[in-house]
Amino acid sequence: MRAVVQRVTRASVTVDGREVGAIGRGLVVLLGVRAGDTPAEADWLADKLPRLRLFDGPGGAFDRDLVEVGGALLVVSQFTLYGEAQKGRRPNFGAAAGGPEAEALYDRLVARLRAAGHRVETGEFGGRMAVELVNDGPVTLVVDREAAG
Repeated sequence: MRAVVQRVTRASVTVDGREVGAIGRGLVVLLGVRAGDTPAEADWLADKLPRLRLFDGPGGAFDRDLVEVGGALLVVSQFTLYGEAQKGRRPNFGAAAGGPEAEALYDRLVARLRAAGHRVETGEFGGRMAVELVNDGPVTLVVDREAAG
């Protein structure tokens, strides 16, 4: 699994002109699921994301996590995170998980975050979404489960 995490002051997702999710201060998580990912990757990421110290606090920059600042998460599926563009001009998305496999792990991640008491908004899996956000800092981090070992 791969997550592009952005610290935001606000963010929203619309589908066909209809807002389906919005947050104030918090994290936008663009989530890519790789073919072969398992529930263990989703669980690891659900534990990791809220604990990332990406917010400023009395101790300085990157001193607080999402819980400490009372932030929310906006989780958006994005299969293009596993796009490969080394050859040719058209990206190859062969490494991305298929729809049913990816959706099950996306749903698991969201469910685990919610079960832990976090406020989580989402996009619409498989939908053509417009994501608007104000990146705070800017702060953007790529979190790869496969890199975690």
